[in-house]
Amino acid sequence: MKNFKIISLVLVLFVFCSAASAQNPKQLNGKIKQVKKVQNIPYNVANSLWNQDLGNHRAEIAVNSVGKAVHVLLPWRRRDVNSDQKRLIVTDKQGNEMKNIYRIDINRESGEFVFEPESGAGTYFVYYMPFKGKKGNGSFEGDYLKPEIAPEQTWVAKNDISHPFNLSKSKLVEAKLIQFQSRTEFDSFYPMEVCATSSEVNQLTNSGNANYLLFPEDRKYPIRMTGDLPQRWIQNKPSSQFKGTAKRNEYYAFQIGVFAAKEKLENLKVSYSNYQDKIICFNLGGIDSEGKPFAKRVDVPKGKVQALWFGIDIPEDTPTGEFLVDVTIQPENEKPQKVTVSLQIEEDVLADRGDSEPWRHSRLRWLNSTLGINDDVVAPYKPLTVKDKTISCLMRSIRLNDLGLIDTMISKENPVLNNPMQFIVETDNGIEKLLAKSMHFTKKSDGVVSWLAEASSTNVALTINGTMEFDGHIGYAIKVKALKDIHIKNVRLEMPVKKKIAQYFMGMGLDGRYCPENYDWKWKGPQDSYWIGIVNAGFHCEMRGASYSGPLLNLYHPEPPASWYNQNKGGFKISSSANEIVTTSYSGEYQLAANQELNFEFAILITPVKELNTNDQFTNRYYHNGNLPAPKMEDLKSGIKVTNVHHANPVNPYINYPFVAVDTMKNFVKKWHENGLKVKIYYTIRELTNQVAEIWALRSLGNEILGEGSGGGYPWLQEHYVDNYNVQWFTPIAGYEACDAAVITSGQSRWYNYYIEGLNWLVKNVDIDGLYLDDVSFDRSMLKRMRKVMDAAKPGCLLDLHSNTGFSRGPAIQYAEYFPFINKLWFGESFIYDKMTPENWMVEVSGIPFGLMGDMLHGGGNPWRGMVYGMTVRYPWYTEGVNCDPREIWKVWDSFGIADAKMMGYWDALCPVKTDNPNVLATAYVKNGKVLIALASWASSKTDVKLVIDWKALGINPEKVTLSAPEIAGFQTSKKYGINEVITVEPTKGWLILIEPSK
Repeated sequence: MKNFKIISLVLVLFVFCSAASAQNPKQLNGKIKQVKKVQNIPYNVANSLWNQDLGNHRAEIAVNSVGKAVHVLLPWRRRDVNSDQKRLIVTDKQGNEMKNIYRIDINRESGEFVFEPESGAGTYFVYYMPFKGKKGNGSFEGDYLKPEIAPEQTWVAKNDISHPFNLSKSKLVEAKLIQFQSRTEFDSFYPMEVCATSSEVNQLTNSGNANYLLFPEDRKYPIRMTGDLPQRWIQNKPSSQFKGTAKRNEYYAFQIGVFAAKEKLENLKVSYSNYQDKIICFNLGGIDSEGKPFAKRVDVPKGKVQALWFGIDIPEDTPTGEFLVDVTIQPENEKPQKVTVSLQIEEDVLADRGDSEPWRHSRLRWLNSTLGINDDVVAPYKPLTVKDKTISCLMRSIRLNDLGLIDTMISKENPVLNNPMQFIVETDNGIEKLLAKSMHFTKKSDGVVSWLAEASSTNVALTINGTMEFDGHIGYAIKVKALKDIHIKNVRLEMPVKKKIAQYFMGMGLDGRYCPENYDWKWKGPQDSYWIGIVNAGFHCEMRGASYSGPLLNLYHPEPPASWYNQNKGGFKISSSANEIVTTSYSGEYQLAANQELNFEFAILITPVKELNTNDQFTNRYYHNGNLPAPKMEDLKSGIKVTNVHHANPVNPYINYPFVAVDTMKNFVKKWHENGLKVKIYYTIRELTNQVAEIWALRSLGNEILGEGSGGGYPWLQEHYVDNYNVQWFTPIAGYEACDAAVITSGQSRWYNYYIEGLNWLVKNVDIDGLYLDDVSFDRSMLKRMRKVMDAAKPGCLLDLHSNTGFSRGPAIQYAEYFPFINKLWFGESFIYDKMTPENWMVEVSGIPFGLMGDMLHGGGNPWRGMVYGMTVRYPWYTEGVNCDPREIWKVWDSFGIADAKMMGYWDALCPVKTDNPNVLATAYVKNGKVLIALASWASSKTDVKLVIDWKALGINPEKVTLSAPEIAGFQTSKKYGINEVITVEPTKGWLILIEPSK
């Protein structure tokens, strides 16, 4: 047994040293072959990989004498509930499959059958969970094979195999079980998923008086099952002692399994004899994603197991020797039980608390982190200023009235509102005349200013809480309280916008377009917000109050905000007059009793959120090549400055958990830093791979972090998660035997805190330069934390955001609240660029009205129209049959020096270059006596146009310049033009024309 324990420790260390093995994934299996025994039956990992269609599990048996029929009994102790519905495949050592199998009894605990050993005496393998499926990028389609066909009756009769089967009377050859094997270590059930039999559990349950049993477990053996006991616990017995070894400065994790043997356990509580400030049970509460403490109720149904995960903070100055603490488990309806935890503290100091070694589970403390939750201001923003009732931030300001509502709104010196914001309560008596009682500031800091106002009428009282943050985001929570029984006809939020500002609109069911004069909308689809404005002024308004307020993606479609929706009595409308456009969000009617309250929430973001940085757009060009993130050295000549490392490749193999191939990623980052490239990685939250080191601790939290669902999917999930999970992204990874089988996360949870700490760790330890965000689901508070953490660890980190228009009527409306913290957009999947109007390009694709710029994507974009907005595709983005290569255009950029030019688009009244056709638009890039003109046509047919150039504004003498179209492969042929010459433009295409001094 001593040798067995030593070998088991070696095995565990091997399992968790994944970063090193991930560098050479083909050596992952077969490197250490460890025999493990349960009741003298070895559990092993195969010496070499077998065909995966045979399943992940097999038994090796020996047939030592020749016979026509062999009896096999396999005490496999399985946890799947439909064991008898899966096929048995028996092969010889060469892989030849045996035809005749007679099932005697196949169940979870054991399998008994007879087969014909066609290859004679020797070694045979029994595969008992075979499946067939198709692995694709994004999904797995397949299932376990159905039971094998019945054996030939002549063989059955000849060998006198009768029903019911009687072994003592049979003359069958008896097979000898050699071992159970898993295909890889990751597939193994040993030891924590090798089930105790029902008789063993009954004997254990009935052997004492306790109604529940405690099983302390080391972190090396995460508790995996809730409906079964591991056979290991039958051997080890319940215990009131836990012993471990820890290092100084380690965050030490361990478990206690609680088995409700005889009755349901209600509302578990935990207490500690000492070190109360050093120890925590993660299952009973912690710190939520907003930094607030919370508690969880934990009940354990009769016959079920609840794993309780604990963390002990071992300070660096902890004395060596024994560290003792008693942990008392107290169900509400049962007597308490105590576990004495004894840690032997070693002299060594762990510099990073253990975080670089995932098997230690030290990073569980990240679940309760508050990193990034503060009022700090991040670049390029400045501290808020307050003067009287005016609050100012970068480029924007608001003035409040006595009700705490917005009286005036200014963006880049442009007044946005034509009249003050109105929050209107209309009853049967008409519009309630609200008398302001008080308005005062409750908080003034560099990053946040808050205020409180109260008002009342004869029928209602209002409490108005408002907050403005450094990025121009304004949040309102308004409580409407009935002072008597009343009938409310409507509650309305009215935003009267100056007509010259209300040029563009998107949201509430509309894609990006010119703002309609009138519009009526009822709640439907993933819509809860709108944006209205021009390039240099506007605002985004979101109706809030739903259980989820992040981007409304295909995976996250909660009910609309309850008070505004009001059982679909609420809605949204646009109305117009000579000087203004009024947007109105309304609730419809309510019947309120005296003292009954309604809560209305909404948020406003004043746009643009920052100054447009064209230099960054034209300088920091992106290399984005999916599963092949490393450019060729010759690609550097094109001027690429940033490479995005997607998931599902050897550098970043598993989705949303970039902590596996850490050494590989470090080497990748180091290499490309040395060659002048920044490296950003894919790392989000929406799905979570099955490769997470702490996955069983997360499963022990119920559905707090991992979303619930009907299960199914890739066999590994069915074999180990078993039930209550929601299948999401699946990816086979070249060179990696272990596939990436992800499940959905549950939305806002403590995983947000882990994610933030993980980001901080990656920036500091791997030296990444930021993140590539792909249709993420968290809200702006997470973006703030991310930006704060990255800027603190490594100023200059980058965030770019990708989205798909298929999830809504446009990702720009879904992600507007992200924009203050984003560097670049990549909105374009599913965009049909040739059919999109200029206003749709402006609002949904370009990012320009928000102070951002972006790249094109779907089908290679439209390079001519893209240049009007300063956009190209990313290199080497490829669409079959379409020229997507931006490098030829980039050469023109560099030759002209576009990074230092002033971009003046058709939307700018001061743009010095226009055309005489409103369907052919021009953007001028102006620099030191030179101009690069981007022309693009939205005309339906070939069009002749002339340039209308304000030479005086350009400061250029037209008699001393030449106009030419440089040769750009796949874009245009070279051509020279006279100053007044007609330019022919093909539909959906255009030109890049250079004005430069004559030679």
